[in-house]
Amino acid sequence: MAGFSEIARQLTHIFAGSFALLLRWTNWWQAALLAIAALLFNVLILPVFGKTVFRPGDMDRLMRSGIVIYPLSVLALILCFPHRPDIVAVSWIILAVGDGLATMVGAHVRTAPLPWNRAKSVGGLLAFVIGASMAGVAIAWWTSPGMSAPPPYWFLVGAPITAALVAGFVETVPIGLNDNISVPFSAAFVMWTLTLVDKDTVLAMAPVVVNRLPAALVVNIVFGVLGWRARTVTVAGAVTGSAIGLVTWLGCGLPGWLMLFATFAVAAATTRLGHQRKTALGIAEERGGRRGPGNAIANTGVAAWAVGLSIGMPSPDVALFAAVAALATAASDTIASEIGKAYGKTTWLVTEMRMVPPGTSGAVSVEGTLAGAFGAALLAWIGAMLGLIPFAAISPIALAATLASFVEGWLAVTFEASGTLNNDALNFLNSLIGAALALLWWPFR
Repeated sequence: MAGFSEIARQLTHIFAGSFALLLRWTNWWQAALLAIAALLFNVLILPVFGKTVFRPGDMDRLMRSGIVIYPLSVLALILCFPHRPDIVAVSWIILAVGDGLATMVGAHVRTAPLPWNRAKSVGGLLAFVIGASMAGVAIAWWTSPGMSAPPPYWFLVGAPITAALVAGFVETVPIGLNDNISVPFSAAFVMWTLTLVDKDTVLAMAPVVVNRLPAALVVNIVFGVLGWRARTVTVAGAVTGSAIGLVTWLGCGLPGWLMLFATFAVAAATTRLGHQRKTALGIAEERGGRRGPGNAIANTGVAAWAVGLSIGMPSPDVALFAAVAALATAASDTIASEIGKAYGKTTWLVTEMRMVPPGTSGAVSVEGTLAGAFGAALLAWIGAMLGLIPFAAISPIALAATLASFVEGWLAVTFEASGTLNNDALNFLNSLIGAALALLWWPFR
């Protein structure tokens, strides 16, 4: 588009974050009205007077452009966290400053590309994390006096930095989902979960974590090397898996690590079932079924985050329950997919209920669905045997995992073909949805 300037667009993107300063004085409905006003401005006025910020093609798909999605995301954050303006402000400023700086530095400063996404650079990622961390801490301190119960000092510093770090890596994931959605909501999720952490509990748990560290390091390094030698994981997958195993052991000791290992073992075994048939059909896992870092984070990242949170929660049972549910859901999905591809006689597209070839994105089979439900129940039973969850939770977790697989199937049909989400993103969402659905049972246990 004539007159377009990427620098002008990103400076506008960053400047818009300054309106987060108003959250110190506004209540939620006033902030929501301001977000709606910003949306109307971007739709009705900006196209006339601010054409330099519109990329080529933006005017043809205005309602799907970042110009519109940005204020919609802010509005959604306000509605999700009406009584936590600090979470809204930090997530907003991470989007504004982090994403804006990453784009400008990535485009104008030559640095090495990232291994997992060569369209993104090391410099862009560093600019995102550093800039968003500084702005996030500043806005958290700014908004806290306007809250009825200001957050503790550790939260005002630690939570924005952690959120900026996670959101920075999310921004580099090679998917088509608009950054104006993925960045602020990943930051908000991190901020919200960290509200569950208590500093005194962390300090009380510190000696326990230190005592677990030597064994955790040795075991996870050894098993990482063995997994790589056995060709079940790549080198990067072994490193990532070892890191997740380390966090899990530090969080809940040997029982939690055994639960994680059982999940990995079941997934690895079912991936190899019927491998010859799957290879002949062209639907076998890449790298001969060897798991990479994306696989590890997608299938066990939610559980690892929950276990990490449990270290600082006065009542960690709910976090451990969420972790087991996430692992059971991830294992169930892998089992259902691999059994369905290897032995499913008829596969159906989940959104249209028409027959499709095995391996089609979003397809389900009776054999795979039953195997997945059994696998979820088995993993939940293992979790109960290890003392991580009550035995009464086995059925709710199996049901939640099965329902999550159908939701994932719908997401796959709707968003994978367009490149909006890839398989790893779908698996991550699947385990998150499974854990969330299972948690609906928790108040009624």
